[in-house]
Amino acid sequence: MSLELKTLHCDSVASEKADLLIVLLAKESASATASGDACGLAELVQQAEKSKDFDRSKPGDTLALYRFAPVAARRVLLVAAGQASPADVRKAVQAATAVLRHEQVKKAVVWLDVAEPTEATVSALVLALQNATYSYSATRPSSKALGLQKIILGVPDKAGVQAAFQTAQGIGAGVELAREWGNRPANHATPTELAEVARSLAKNPRISATILGLDDITRLKMGAFLAVAQGSVQPPQFIELNYQGADKDEAPVVLVGKGVTFDTGGISIKPAAGMDEMKFDMCGAASVLGVFQALAQLQPVINVVGLIPATENMPSGTAIKPGDVVTSMSGQTIEILNTDAEGRLILCDALSYADRFKPRAVVDIATLTGACVIALGGVRSGLYANNDELAQALLQAGEQAQDWGWRMPLDDDYASGLKSNFADVANVAGREAGSVTAAKFLQRFVGEWPWAHLDIAGTAWKSGKDKGATGRPVGLLTTWLLGLATQTDGVVKKKAGKTAKGKKAD
Repeated sequence: MSLELKTLHCDSVASEKADLLIVLLAKESASATASGDACGLAELVQQAEKSKDFDRSKPGDTLALYRFAPVAARRVLLVAAGQASPADVRKAVQAATAVLRHEQVKKAVVWLDVAEPTEATVSALVLALQNATYSYSATRPSSKALGLQKIILGVPDKAGVQAAFQTAQGIGAGVELAREWGNRPANHATPTELAEVARSLAKNPRISATILGLDDITRLKMGAFLAVAQGSVQPPQFIELNYQGADKDEAPVVLVGKGVTFDTGGISIKPAAGMDEMKFDMCGAASVLGVFQALAQLQPVINVVGLIPATENMPSGTAIKPGDVVTSMSGQTIEILNTDAEGRLILCDALSYADRFKPRAVVDIATLTGACVIALGGVRSGLYANNDELAQALLQAGEQAQDWGWRMPLDDDYASGLKSNFADVANVAGREAGSVTAAKFLQRFVGEWPWAHLDIAGTAWKSGKDKGATGRPVGLLTTWLLGLATQTDGVVKKKAGKTAKGKKAD
């Protein structure tokens, strides 16, 4: 499906031939309130509102028309867009999704009837349209392909929002890739297949990929990662992606994505009900792949490294057992009290590996704890950070992308529950503040770099009738990276070879 930005006004939109015209009417619409408007909407909208059949102030309110004489499109759908804010526009598109996906609609025109739409509104509109028209078909050969082939997005002046349109398209491509691989069943998204996605991304300019297998991981002494992988017949893969958009001496941002392609819980096995959703336990990895898809399309001036430890967590005769002690890449020993707390085990070795890049900042992304779902639900991702500036930048990017986060505490007192009589640290504490103690565990393996941890257990996928991956937090991360690419100061402008405090790295 292609998406085209076009300058359209009331007269030109009326003559645009299409199967469907969707008019997003803000409370203060530019044309629907004008007298003698060429598309004939003003009087109709006024009458409909007078009869209380339609209300532009209520985002998502709809009024359907057919063969409306002044308009060339066969079907017309008026959708209230409220204040035309990003949130209101998203609700409007959601209300129009079923009509957009109708099998008889091949070409649609979406006209934003606002005098001067903001870049944020246009960006939200593009992402909402891409979300509404995504279809999963990889393992559904009998599913019908979406009939929609083209959407023309009409705005009063495309020149003013062209950059936002193109950026949103790039982010949307990344979100779609993350959703696609998050949705695939575990037998169609093995660690080896994730590595193939990385190799495919490396065909783009400025991107390279290095895939480390079992022997390489063993040589690196990633004992915590190997401990999780040893229970599965699927070989582990450590995926390293590099995007070089800036000078070689500019230190990179490192993104670390949890890649547990299926999580049974291991010996500490999960309940059977809902276990199918544990295919989504690699959504952190999928989001890193999605960000690199966006980077490939947008080509910002920044260096980014993506690290994905990919494995299954299975129960078997070779699986780790509660009480086992393993040695991480950092040399710290870990008592494994619960084999279902495996994500932090593979991430801790990846965080140690990240140190070699002397990074500007490190952000790990993981469907890490059910406790975060209890705390924040599916609206906001949990954000932990050892650096206030980094935390604020990520939160602002989330607000801009409507991919929200919420900062959580990292007080040292929370780490007391991780003490062990038999190792340097235990992999779990008690039930209290489980998401926080998981973050405190990860923090032990972070160097002096600015670091943030995104717990996306509640936001990476939806359950129920809308079951499926969301592609979050690709929007947050890409928006943040694009902002960094234009910065002249801040925590991420350190040169390679310097720590976050400006001291020479070891």
